[in-house]
Amino acid sequence: MRQLRGILAPYLLSLPSWVYLLIFFLIPLGSMLGMALAVGNPLTGYTMSDNFSIFGQALSSFGDSFIRSFWYGTASTIITLAMAYPVAYWIAFYGGRHKSTFLFLIMLPFFVSFVIRVLAWEFILSDNSFVLGPLKEMGILPEKFRILSTQWAVIGGLVYNSFAYYVLPLYVVLEKIDRRLVRAANDLYASPVTAFLKIILPLSAPGVFAGFLLVFVTNVGDFVNAALLGGPGTYMIGNIIQDAFFLNQNYPMAAALSSMLMLMLMLAILLYSKTFGTDTIQEYAA
Repeated sequence: MRQLRGILAPYLLSLPSWVYLLIFFLIPLGSMLGMALAVGNPLTGYTMSDNFSIFGQALSSFGDSFIRSFWYGTASTIITLAMAYPVAYWIAFYGGRHKSTFLFLIMLPFFVSFVIRVLAWEFILSDNSFVLGPLKEMGILPEKFRILSTQWAVIGGLVYNSFAYYVLPLYVVLEKIDRRLVRAANDLYASPVTAFLKIILPLSAPGVFAGFLLVFVTNVGDFVNAALLGGPGTYMIGNIIQDAFFLNQNYPMAAALSSMLMLMLMLAILLYSKTFGTDTIQEYAA
């Protein structure tokens, strides 16, 4: 019995996590896949079938939206990392006793509703806003210059709304780095660049990876920024899914698109973890 308890103990301890995954992930996933294969309409109801051709139809009809979403998600994630890393690095190493204040200032705009923040950027980026209007009047920008309803407005909105989600995991990891390692590298005549590449970057790799998961996954599936800051030519797959669910009420197509998006994200994350995961970065730096 003692051996049996020792064998079962890890599984019993993890049972709450498995129950949580079953209720909030596996069952909804199965329901979504079942809806994707169903045939019918909201009036007469839906019946289960083997309509696997809907996945091919979804890919052929909205393949450009998938590509656009992953392009926006990748670009915004890379830009966010390039902006968030120096900020997190400075706060962790040079923030002193005001670290909490700096982090609070970064998080302060996120106490406002997500939609309100995107609407604020729609006002800022409008053609005759207080930013672009004076520049056009002074002749610095051409009269027809515009940012709103372009892909760069959408990517900019994604970067702004995900900035804090990359700063926080980076800061947590950078804050835990033993400063004696950096001083030891300096004592061994390593330049600041070498110390960063050999010490700080490898040790901060878990924060880079965690921030990627938070930012990339949410940005690829976003639809608010594309709806408010973009135009018909900048629609992401999230906008297509939203329209299919609530506007067209084409639930099987919406479920198929959602399933395909989740599968693509899982494959992208797996590929990223194999190619640029924390172990790879540490081995490269070593």
